[in-house]
Amino acid sequence: MKPTILILCTGNSCRSHLAEGILRRALGDRYQVASAGSKPAGYVHPLGIRAMAEIGIDISTHHSKHMDEFLTQEVETVITVCGNADQACPMFPGQMNRHHWGFDDPAHATGTEAEQMQVFRRVRDEIRRVFEAYAAGRKDEARAIRSQPVVG
Repeated sequence: MKPTILILCTGNSCRSHLAEGILRRALGDRYQVASAGSKPAGYVHPLGIRAMAEIGIDISTHHSKHMDEFLTQEVETVITVCGNADQACPMFPGQMNRHHWGFDDPAHATGTEAEQMQVFRRVRDEIRRVFEAYAAGRKDEARAIRSQPVVG
């Protein structure tokens, strides 16, 4: 069974989906990566979908969901990407790790669509740096475990 990594934010409309798409691509198929929110907005922000498409990641089929959907599942790692979700985050069955990396909410960007896209790109790139580094660490950890001699 693949370890599940759950990424949480409040609305599950933007930051958590950006992180989910980036982490899923960076980790490959050895992990189950999902996202959810404490108060789901009910949609994925169209500018977030566009910002991800610019880097070759399709999140157009993602949907907003409540974190309670995961309370009966084994969740190995929980990562919160906003302060509100960090405060509201319950413990999940099997949870061994918890991280909080806060990012600005691009859904609150104002101005023209071009100005809003600048904010979405900046936050996407910040999330990408953090989550690709995290994925590299997880891959290194897995390689180290696999290369340890079996003692028996």
